[in-house]
Amino acid sequence: MLTLLDALDDLPQARNLREHTYQALGDTVVDVGCGGGRAVGELAARGVRAIGIDLDPTMIEIASERWPTSEFHVADATALPLDDGSVTGYRADKVLHALAEPERAVIEARRVLARNGRAVLVGQDWDTFVIDSDDPELIRTLVHARADRMPNPRVARRYRNLLLDNGFTNVTVEVHTIVWTDAAVLPTLANIGEGAWLDDQAARARNDRLFVAIPIFLASGTRAE
Repeated sequence: MLTLLDALDDLPQARNLREHTYQALGDTVVDVGCGGGRAVGELAARGVRAIGIDLDPTMIEIASERWPTSEFHVADATALPLDDGSVTGYRADKVLHALAEPERAVIEARRVLARNGRAVLVGQDWDTFVIDSDDPELIRTLVHARADRMPNPRVARRYRNLLLDNGFTNVTVEVHTIVWTDAAVLPTLANIGEGAWLDDQAARARNDRLFVAIPIFLASGTRAE
């Protein structure tokens, strides 16, 4: 999984989006679901006190090895080891779809944010993979089946309402689309389907005819009084 995440994070489009999410987070930021810690390391390089949180101890171990001078904790997104109002920025990238009750994480975000603190939620809607294929019905079946393996596959379309309903103002939503036309996306597609369908996508990549697009939703809001 980490290898796949690293490959995605290395894409120029993903790097640009990640940089965009860092804007206006202030000088103390918690990155929830930090994974291998890349965002924490990049924020720390900017002079920010960045705190990485992940529920997976293996991820935290890897992140600590990669970014030994940064701060990491094993913790749940709904119970952060932080004091009330202790951070100026909250970032959750590709996290809420994995939670049974994502609103609890947003409530927790408001708790740990200081006055006028900024929350940023980033992720895809797992129903909206755009994949060129000669069998669109099969694509729909495979994509929806993959989505249904997630606790909350469509939570990204709820980001705005989650922020509005849980104490945030000045809420905005953007969509940034990552596009692949080469074999770099094949490991991602292998998580959706296999067999003849995947072979066809690999052949498309070899013939420079592959097209995959994934819209990424970015919502942000300010902690209300």
